Amino acid sequence: MTESGQATQVSPGETVPAGAGFGARLRAAMDSLGPLCVGIDPHPSLLASWGLSDDVKGLEAFSRTVGEALAGRVAAIKPQSAFFERFGSRGIAVLESVIRQLRGSGSLVILDVKRGDIGSTAAAYADAYLDPASPLCADAVTVSPYLGFGALRPFVGKARENGLGAFVLALTSNPEGAAVQRAVAADGRTVAQTIIDEISQVNAGVSPMGDVGVVVGATVGPTGHRLIDLNGPILAPGLGAQGGKAEDLRAVFGNALDLVLPSWSREVLSAGPDQAALRAAAERARDSCASAIAVTA
Repeated sequence: MTESGQATQVSPGETVPAGAGFGARLRAAMDSLGPLCVGIDPHPSLLASWGLSDDVKGLEAFSRTVGEALAGRVAAIKPQSAFFERFGSRGIAVLESVIRQLRGSGSLVILDVKRGDIGSTAAAYADAYLDPASPLCADAVTVSPYLGFGALRPFVGKARENGLGAFVLALTSNPEGAAVQRAVAADGRTVAQTIIDEISQVNAGVSPMGDVGVVVGATVGPTGHRLIDLNGPILAPGLGAQGGKAEDLRAVFGNALDLVLPSWSREVLSAGPDQAALRAAAERARDSCASAIAVTA
């Protein structure tokens, strides 16, 4: 958190007012650095392709290299918590270090944990990831709404209290998700649309963009869902190695393209461990996404 009266540095030459929320900071980062989020996914196959051991030492080297190559050069960086958690407390210690080093670099940190629970347990998760006193505190966190959107209130409240954000799963790329997400309620809306509409109410009137966003896979195709009223960021994973292409963004997001933060992970990461190659791969991904988004902007 910044001291009162100071500006929050987002990227070289770009500032937002002190105390600005996540949405405002992300909007400034996207406008300055381009629309791209890159994951830190230390998958065993990537560690092997980089010539690293599948242990905490390899995890640390992988994460450090990605951070040094891309921090301050892309709008957001998204560590996947599971690949750190699999090494237990030592892996979590590496994740804490990654978050600490990335925050304030100019790239916002979106921690991909997909948490979701009820009552005091949800509040404890919110404290873990959205309280500045926690070593795991990120700029935003991914959450699952399938215990009911109301169960996410601790995350939403903690995020807004601290100028942070949350991305709520809405329409994911995995084929199993459709049975739940596209199920139709009594009022004719899909489950996903009810989630989107709930978030639209949370973000209503916030400028330039609300702090609560959604996750919509870049490979879901035209969905018929209304996103234009969301007034919050749309995290769009699935590009690159997962089959999505930048030009797919136009078909999926239509008139909500300006809200989209495309996410690339393994295709960019596979360019490592050379830092210059990682940066070049990220720049290619960013430019292709910016071109696709600008077509109908």
